[in-house]
Amino acid sequence: MPEPQFFNLLLKIFRQVLYSYNLTLYVTMYRTITFLLLCLGVTFAHAQTKPITQPFGKVDIADLESKTCAFEKDANAEILFDKAEIYYDANLDLGMERHKRIKIYNTNGKDNANIRIEFISGNHMEYITGLQAQTINLVNGKPEITKLDKKLVFTELVDKSRSALVFSMPNIKPGSIIEYKYIWNTNSLSNFPDWYFQDKLPTRYSELTTSIPDFLFFKQKVNIVQPWVVNTRKDEGRSLGAGSDAIPYTLERNIRGIANVPSLNDEPYMTATTDNLQSIIYQLTSIRPNIGFAKSFSDTWAKVGGILADDEDFGLQLKRKLTGEDAIIAKVKTLTTNDQKIQYIFGEVKNNIKWNGVDRWYTNDGTVKAWEKKTGNSAEVNLILYHLLKQAGIKAYPMVVSTRDHGKVVPYYTFLYQFNRAVVYVPIDSAHNYVLDATNKYNIYNELPDNLLNSDALYIDKEKKQYDMVYLERKDPVRQIVIVTGEVKSDGKIDGIAQISSFGYNRIHTLSRYKTDGEQKYTDYLRDNNNNLKVTSLKFDNMEIDTLPLTQTVNFKLDLTSSDDNYIYFVPNIFNSLRTNPFLSENRRTDIEFGYRNSYSIVSTYKLPANYKVDALPKSTSMTMPDGSITFKRYVAAEDGTLMVRYVIDYKATLYPKENYLDFHEFYKKMYEMLNEQVVLKKS
Repeated sequence: MPEPQFFNLLLKIFRQVLYSYNLTLYVTMYRTITFLLLCLGVTFAHAQTKPITQPFGKVDIADLESKTCAFEKDANAEILFDKAEIYYDANLDLGMERHKRIKIYNTNGKDNANIRIEFISGNHMEYITGLQAQTINLVNGKPEITKLDKKLVFTELVDKSRSALVFSMPNIKPGSIIEYKYIWNTNSLSNFPDWYFQDKLPTRYSELTTSIPDFLFFKQKVNIVQPWVVNTRKDEGRSLGAGSDAIPYTLERNIRGIANVPSLNDEPYMTATTDNLQSIIYQLTSIRPNIGFAKSFSDTWAKVGGILADDEDFGLQLKRKLTGEDAIIAKVKTLTTNDQKIQYIFGEVKNNIKWNGVDRWYTNDGTVKAWEKKTGNSAEVNLILYHLLKQAGIKAYPMVVSTRDHGKVVPYYTFLYQFNRAVVYVPIDSAHNYVLDATNKYNIYNELPDNLLNSDALYIDKEKKQYDMVYLERKDPVRQIVIVTGEVKSDGKIDGIAQISSFGYNRIHTLSRYKTDGEQKYTDYLRDNNNNLKVTSLKFDNMEIDTLPLTQTVNFKLDLTSSDDNYIYFVPNIFNSLRTNPFLSENRRTDIEFGYRNSYSIVSTYKLPANYKVDALPKSTSMTMPDGSITFKRYVAAEDGTLMVRYVIDYKATLYPKENYLDFHEFYKKMYEMLNEQVVLKKS
């Protein structure tokens, strides 16, 4: 396959030539050429790569001698192959045999030798058997094998429902190959494991074999963008039972493999890794009726909600009395409005129980014990909140959600494991509702938590047996207003005051950063670590009043070190979050999702020194993304010794598809150039 540098070189040449000629032609031609080159790369990969798997312990000398990944040169390690076969045994228990081999290229890749295999251990639903693991090094031109000592394999209890097999491979050094294999088992007919063809490491070859009886009906969620190098199917006749009672069926065997799968690393403002990895996910929905037994599956959200409502670690926790709750409810009765009651109880829970950092839709110790210990997982914290709200007479419902880093909920796949956190849903009227999450002490009761946005959630009303999905989003923009007033001195210094007003999520993030980092570190953040900018005083207003914007008043002095005896140079845009362009990469593998719409207004007014005149001034201008999703405006005016610059940036969308990244990248590049354009003053 041609090297990535080859494609990058061609693209750079085309960019330089076309962009200097015509922007519209540039965009059109660049897209066409990029598409053709990508197709060319895929064609080479498809034509030249064969599926490569080997028996355990057998390794090619060429793999031991290799120094880099052939299709991702800067990789610290590479998955040589990851192969699994998933099947049902004679008792219709599920099993998976998996064999994985990784090449370590350098010291930075050695962390990949620390292996962790998580499984559901509650009620012995899943278990691991047949573990084999070894490290292979090249010594004097021959493979040297170091087997893993089984005594160094540990079973770690994650919580009462989950465990993990944990071990570190022996004798690791740059050039090592590690491999391990195991059998995963479950007594659950429907707990079909997910398969990810892609990883944070590049993968030379990934293969999944599934053997599924035709009397089991599955939904498949397929996220594949590369061509299959192996995609075969073989059906064979089988039967359950014997003699006249035998039930014939067809076993469908599929083998699917992908080669040269690029790594998927974190990109700015990407959704969860699992949302973007190439994968196949199965959900069992039904069984052919004449197979001889009946089984009910959670194939609707109503069934999932019913399961939650009756679950010992969810629904049965909701009515358990808490120590000292009577005093809280007595205080609530003195309050007039529902909003006051909700705000008070929300504050009590945030201040009296600490989230332990563990996200689960189910409780671990239970609400009563968590309240007594003053710490618990997300379900325990928020089911306590729900209980107190119900005791206070507030119409509220428990709800399960998925956080941003866990992944988006796909509403037509009724998997309970798509959720990882319990919260509280409070409908206000037909158009408004609150989603309360007390795990973050800076959350606001009437502001939907931003790490839950743009995904579906399931609320549970056991009394009415109503279990509905709700899409969580914030339609209104979140504002940030910065007003800077300063005086430019003839000695190349600026004295001034900045007032920063932060609304909604901007308020939450600012307050969290300040409280977590402390004033000195936060001040360094405000200065953007610019040693020429000194903050002489910092004052916050409305810190304790959630319903008002958080206001910062910053007194500052700025040394304009690039100035000389005849010229003064300065950038009027300071004290805002739009400092460094996060989208410098020319390529993008994932969609950009900001979560919510932002609206910035930045106004700077400077008094100019009397013995200087404006020599160069940014022009008033505006630009808009081709699809109208972002607008940028800059207003500049200089009159009677005063300079005024205003920036207005408005986002109309929260999601920007990777297919439109070229437009987005060019827009951001120009926007940051205009945000950082200098004013030049000349001595008169």
